Amino acid sequence: MLAQIDKKHYEKLHEILRLCRSNLKHSDESLIQRAFFMCYRAHDGEKRASGEPYFYHPVEVATILLEELPLDDVSVAAALLHDVIEDSGYTYEDLVAELGVEVADIVEGLTKISGIMINREITQAEGFRKMLLSMVKDIRVILIKFCDRLHNMRTLESLPEHRRLKIALETRDIYAPLAHRFGLGKMKVEFENLALKYIDPEMYEFLQQKIKLSRAERINYLNKMISPIKDDLEKQGFRIEVEGRAKHLFSIYNKMRNKNKTFEDIHDLYGIRVIVDTERVAECFAVYGFITQKYPPIPQHFKDYISIPKHNGYQSLHSAIIGPKGYVVELQIRTTRMHEFAELGVAAHWRYKEKISKDDASIDSFLRWARELIKDADSAASFMEGFKLNLYHDEIYVFTPKGDMKTMPASATPIDFAYAIHSEIGNGCIGAKVNGKIVRLNAQLKSGDRVEIITSKNQKPKSDWLKFVVTHRARLKIRSAINEERRLQIEKGRSMWEKLLSGGKKLFSDNDIIRQAKKYGIRTPADFFSALASQQISGEEIFERVSNARKEPPEAGAKASSSEAKQVEDYLQQARQDQDAPVSKKDDVVIAGMTNIAYAYAKCCQPVPGDDVIGFVTAEGLVKIHRKNCLNVSNENLLKSERIVSVAWNRKVETDFLAGIKIVGEDRIGITNQITAVISKFDTNIRSISLHARDGMFVGTLMVYVRNIEKLGTLMEKLKKVQGIFTVERLIS
Repeated sequence: MLAQIDKKHYEKLHEILRLCRSNLKHSDESLIQRAFFMCYRAHDGEKRASGEPYFYHPVEVATILLEELPLDDVSVAAALLHDVIEDSGYTYEDLVAELGVEVADIVEGLTKISGIMINREITQAEGFRKMLLSMVKDIRVILIKFCDRLHNMRTLESLPEHRRLKIALETRDIYAPLAHRFGLGKMKVEFENLALKYIDPEMYEFLQQKIKLSRAERINYLNKMISPIKDDLEKQGFRIEVEGRAKHLFSIYNKMRNKNKTFEDIHDLYGIRVIVDTERVAECFAVYGFITQKYPPIPQHFKDYISIPKHNGYQSLHSAIIGPKGYVVELQIRTTRMHEFAELGVAAHWRYKEKISKDDASIDSFLRWARELIKDADSAASFMEGFKLNLYHDEIYVFTPKGDMKTMPASATPIDFAYAIHSEIGNGCIGAKVNGKIVRLNAQLKSGDRVEIITSKNQKPKSDWLKFVVTHRARLKIRSAINEERRLQIEKGRSMWEKLLSGGKKLFSDNDIIRQAKKYGIRTPADFFSALASQQISGEEIFERVSNARKEPPEAGAKASSSEAKQVEDYLQQARQDQDAPVSKKDDVVIAGMTNIAYAYAKCCQPVPGDDVIGFVTAEGLVKIHRKNCLNVSNENLLKSERIVSVAWNRKVETDFLAGIKIVGEDRIGITNQITAVISKFDTNIRSISLHARDGMFVGTLMVYVRNIEKLGTLMEKLKKVQGIFTVERLIS
């Protein structure tokens, strides 16, 4: 094997092994070598857009990992192989056999999230869900992905301009905020600066030149401050490092753009960082005291991130002081350990522990936000909304009356705070006291506020709240409560109307009712029942009007309904033509590790790839494959039966599967067309559509062919967005 690799490539292996020895506590060099050779074989002959061998890219990713985020030898091996499953003939099973399950799982996680963020809006909802789940399963997946993206950004020149811009926007809007979320301060800055280079190249060059021209002046100015500060503090017995720091390009760019300033108007380009070689936090405050005796501080700029760390664990004292000539100088003070965590974030934990587990509490704290998103969101679409809200906000620290602290996004309101405590407190919120004073529910909270929520059992969430709440959790809970209230009102109103009709007999059509209720602004039966329940209209009055007008000729609305029925019938006819589309199931599943076993999919639960499945051996020897939550196999005694066999989906299955969807919503004019329009745009074959309406509500059943559970989930998300739809769920036997 060594003879097949030329000297230049062999030197790269030596460099990686050297970095492993110097930057990792322990490393299995045999594992690294096997991964290196597999990487070379997998990418042999491939070229990058620049013309250089593709093999160089994974090697550079592993090098960046060792230099920027030194984790462990498993991560290095996974970095070398991060593109292997996607780009070569190697499979997950090949990686397990050669390098073990741990490496293979990380590589598979990287493969799943590859290409997920296809644009700045993250349009692939199912891919977004996979990304979060991969991160939660093993945080090393996203850390290696950062290194992969960093190398791509450093070598972006060889790509066409439109691709450079797309990747740069993606990096600025997704990867940089994610790096910040994981505490990777150094990497975040490089992501932002490199993104600016391709998003606004003229401004990037302009700022580069300005910074270069002012560099000598800046260094001279800061040295005049640093030397006396260092001397004074060392005389007091502190062991310190004092370094000057320039505001990075993207930060200057944002300040100029957001505050409409010129470069010359930016006066806080200077910064000093004091790193105290101690484990005693009190020494940071003492250092601050000595420095501010010499240089007056600006009180409103003081931030104590030591006592109250940021959400990503970042700790430091921040302030601004007035230096010579009246210049504003940013000041940071932190311990050596705090500095490592500020630069390396989550990766710093590998330096302080012998072994990091995926369940380690220190790692789990970085992923808590992702776990909360997964727990709270009821759809992939709401994942995305919460993801963006969680990435971009600044933070404030707010306290309960008992002194418990809650970290909230800037601009959070008492309603956001109430939902952060408990959904029932949020739903029942009628008022709030901030620092003992009554405030409006849309008031913006500030760090240090003590908030008391006033509740009432009679209160219900208002749609107006959605106009000012800023947290994902609050938005989600408010929408859910409003939808449920609407559904209950319709059901209540329908029951009231049936009682009015003496025993529930349907004497009048929906069109009869709507014609007489139009003057109240009512357009659909659901609106009618809701208004009836809330006593906005009189049921007796409508009953009398309908009775008197029974013999009047139908209005244009009835014709519209007939026209809609014709369109739906045409659509169903097309669906019936598609229902017999050929479906292949060759090697779709692996049954108990064996091959050539006869099997069939259970019609009661319609499993599709991605479902947890199980096999049941029939009397004829056929294996019937069910979803594990199917009622027909959920019996505990049956699950212990010898007729039950394990089933796994083939990783490369390319068959279309039949799946059922149940929809419940308002029976409003045009609802059927809206549903079929969504399906027709989804590029799927439809077997059947059945909608049954009753007094303003409908229950629908769709049978469609889909490739896997992700595709099915995406279709269901799109259907949920149709106005008037209450629930969309999978059919279960």
